[in-house]
Amino acid sequence: MEGVESELPELPESPEPRASSELPGRDLAVLALERRSWAGPGVKERAIREQLGMTPARYYQLLNVLLDDPRALAHDPVTVNRLRRLREARRARR
Repeated sequence: MEGVESELPELPESPEPRASSELPGRDLAVLALERRSWAGPGVKERAIREQLGMTPARYYQLLNVLLDDPRALAHDPVTVNRLRRLREARRARR
């Protein structure tokens, strides 16, 4: 079937990357938890376990990576910038 191949559109070699502003649902949930204020110690950690199904240690690892993601900054600049300032202040104290 000569000629048929030339009529087919070229397919990309790899799947297209996500749109630059699109964050996975897990990352959106992490940012949503960080926007909230918490009543006391342990309440946030319990919410992390119940709502996200992960340990607080894993949550904070993901959050730290998320703070450097430009998509997170575009999605919620107030929260991300606030958390970046807190992170930098902690690093400066060390």
